[in-house]
Amino acid sequence: MEKNNIKKKAAPFLILLAGCLWGSMGIFVRTLNTWGLASFEIVALRSFVTMCCMFLILLIFKRELLRIRLRDIWCFLGTGLCSIVFFNYCYFRTIMETSMPVAAVLLYTAPVMVVLMSAVLFHERITPAKLAALVFVVAGCALVAGLVGNGHTLTPTGLLVGLGAGFGYALYSIFSRYALERGYQPLTILFYTFTFASVGVLPFADMGAVWQAVSADAVHAGISLVFGLLSTVIPYFVYTMGLSYVENGTASILASVEPVMASILGIVLFKDRVDAWQAAGMLLVFASIIICNLAPKERVCRERRA
Repeated sequence: MEKNNIKKKAAPFLILLAGCLWGSMGIFVRTLNTWGLASFEIVALRSFVTMCCMFLILLIFKRELLRIRLRDIWCFLGTGLCSIVFFNYCYFRTIMETSMPVAAVLLYTAPVMVVLMSAVLFHERITPAKLAALVFVVAGCALVAGLVGNGHTLTPTGLLVGLGAGFGYALYSIFSRYALERGYQPLTILFYTFTFASVGVLPFADMGAVWQAVSADAVHAGISLVFGLLSTVIPYFVYTMGLSYVENGTASILASVEPVMASILGIVLFKDRVDAWQAAGMLLVFASIIICNLAPKERVCRERRA
């Protein structure tokens, strides 16, 4: 019981860690772009590295976690195809239809969708604290993305696929919750998510270009491995672990620290500039995190057994 209490207290910090690590992805993406890899090639590299790392880890240390029941395969099709592949496709299409800032804001409608879907599917309460945090998250992400004052335009197609990106992003929390409730461990969920994502991304990616870039030399191979570990294996694992003890809606709001961390790293490492609006947006996202952590904690529906 005491061990469970420790895990519950650590869960919000695990989700924040996941968001921070996802925010570091831009460091690797800039490097991978210089290798000549386009967006879907980067997604394919990320998926395949994660799948291979997880397979080796499970094969050596926890072989029993490779077993899943055929009747539950839909959970992993959901996390892998409906979430990872679908949201990446929509996100990249949104960037082409609009701009990166607009695409980022539409992607971060995901917490709103998670809260609404979780209320229907898992009977999670929509509390005043959650509503306030959601408003802060959406406003904060809009400001961080530089949407205010820059004259960005939004086409109907851009809006539709942008909301599709947010919906796909939200589906990871939903399908992961179903998998957790069926007794699967975060490592199992992570492995099968990216196994199906690896298959699903094949029609969109030039795998020859991916292999050529990775196998160029030891440095390229090492960076690819670190990219998979820091941007996918570790954050998805700790996020899924946190979902065991935190409601879906709260978890999605906490993970919204990602664009803030991306902005901070851009400022520190690449000398990106930040204006007063973006700084205000960061403060709003941090405020939403504080609200989530100060609000009374509710039990996760059908909480996993220790």
